[in-house]
Amino acid sequence: MSKLLFILFEHAAGYSLFSVKEFDEVATLLPQVESSVTDISKFQSVVKLHAFQAFRNGPNSLDNINAIAAGELHPDLHSFLEKEVPKGKKKVQVILGVGDSKIGAAISETLGISCQHTGVVAELMRGIRQHFSSFIKALSETNASKAQLGLGHSYSRDKVKFNVNRVDNMIIQSISLLDQLDKDINTFSMRIREWYSYHFPELVKIVNDNYMFARLANLIGDRTKLTTEIEEQVEEIVMDSAKVKAIFDAAKSSMGFDIGTIDLVSIQAFSRRVISLTEYRKTLAEYLTSKMTSVAPNLAALIGEQVGARLISHAGSLTNLAKYPASTVQILGAEKALFRALKTRGNTPKYGLIFHSTFIGRAGPKNKGRISRYLANKCSIASRIDNFSDIPTSVIGEHLKQQVEDRLKFYETGETPAKNLDVMRQAVSEADVAKTQALKSQKKLAKKEKKRKLAEMNGDPNTTLDTTNGEMEADDEPKKKKKKKKDKMDPDESAGAAELETTVEEATPAKKSKKKKKQEADDAQENANGDESLVKEKKKKKNRTAEESINESSAVDTSLNITADETGDSSKKSKKKKKKSKE
Repeated sequence: MSKLLFILFEHAAGYSLFSVKEFDEVATLLPQVESSVTDISKFQSVVKLHAFQAFRNGPNSLDNINAIAAGELHPDLHSFLEKEVPKGKKKVQVILGVGDSKIGAAISETLGISCQHTGVVAELMRGIRQHFSSFIKALSETNASKAQLGLGHSYSRDKVKFNVNRVDNMIIQSISLLDQLDKDINTFSMRIREWYSYHFPELVKIVNDNYMFARLANLIGDRTKLTTEIEEQVEEIVMDSAKVKAIFDAAKSSMGFDIGTIDLVSIQAFSRRVISLTEYRKTLAEYLTSKMTSVAPNLAALIGEQVGARLISHAGSLTNLAKYPASTVQILGAEKALFRALKTRGNTPKYGLIFHSTFIGRAGPKNKGRISRYLANKCSIASRIDNFSDIPTSVIGEHLKQQVEDRLKFYETGETPAKNLDVMRQAVSEADVAKTQALKSQKKLAKKEKKRKLAEMNGDPNTTLDTTNGEMEADDEPKKKKKKKKDKMDPDESAGAAELETTVEEATPAKKSKKKKKQEADDAQENANGDESLVKEKKKKKNRTAEESINESSAVDTSLNITADETGDSSKKSKKKKKKSKE
């Protein structure tokens, strides 16, 4: 039974199908095929182009490549293989060479074509990839490389766009950097304490805080030059008048030795570096809290920003944390102790990273395991809500926190907490209200951004202020109108519709009287200036226009009379005709 081998090659330009001559002989001579891949003439004698189908445009190529990466059969590839691959006969077996096993399985399931991705197919694919531009004359090497580069950029952009874990990456990096900064600041501050204590050893006992000590070392410098002029600045740092007195007294009778100016400059420079690191650590902590409130607000409200961020970083992402059961969340961070306990058949750990929360510290020694299990359960619920909700809010997390607080009271005093069903119903109703408010605020922000973009496109920097002021004025105007209407309706509400009609009728002559007064004022000004001739001409024009309007109205009246007479005559004639027909 003979075999026919066709190789499917996916390129950035399109799909191509190659036929292989004498597949049985080629399969036996694998090392010779490997050597002939580099030579185009030998390779073209073995492989020939059977069919080629180009992609329609960039988005179409991206859809096809995404389907191939997922191991799915795209409709374009389905139609291409149905047209070009011949059907197998009794004595001839058709085999399709494919680069990936997943796409091969999809093709064999839908089309019934036997696929192969190992052996000679890999070497032949390597040769086709190397000499692809020589098989298709219309496609040059530069065009092929441009198509590959464009498709690669769009594919990677699409993958980053639809990455589920993309938001969590910032939290993971920031919490790891925060832990590293804590270690570095501690080691650096200990180095400053040891270094500066050679000159002023009494300051270590007076000031315990590392950040405060670094600021004082930078400010004081040489203790012999410490004067009352710096007393206010020292009090700003220490925030205690008793400590300020102790520092000044200790500086006068210190046991430390004198220090050189060069050494003092290096100590002050190092202390400034530590101060900048601690300030950056504060800003990083604020950034982490803001990021956690936007990404995982329920988890942050339940267990705190830093502990929640450590759970996410240890799990790898928020989706992985949401997939974990509560028992796994309880032991996250204590894997070594767990496996050691399993080896030695000892007691397994009760908590991992959750131990840093305030709930376990407040619980009694007997209830620590129980509260850690309960807290892990609530953490898994909060992480799932944060991961799978479109507009996450911290309402459910606050209710979960209250449940943990109630459980702590129950363990201590025996007070029965509220039922979980009632609490969750209330939490869901409040969360719906919070979501509607968040949607409204998002719409308002989108409108403001659109206006700002339009202003930038027009090139007017002041238009943003004008638009905002315009919105305020537009909002104020209808309010004023409503007030006027209310004032008109208040005196006699019973007469409703009649009074409205009278007010409308009274409003129209008032407008006309205003126009007449303006015209009279204009005429008086013109007479005062001595332009009497112009006034006469204007009056003549007004008289002419009045006469023309009267003539037009009379013509309309006559036309109406004529039409009425005609209609009357026609009705009389029709009556006479009816009488004659009856007779």
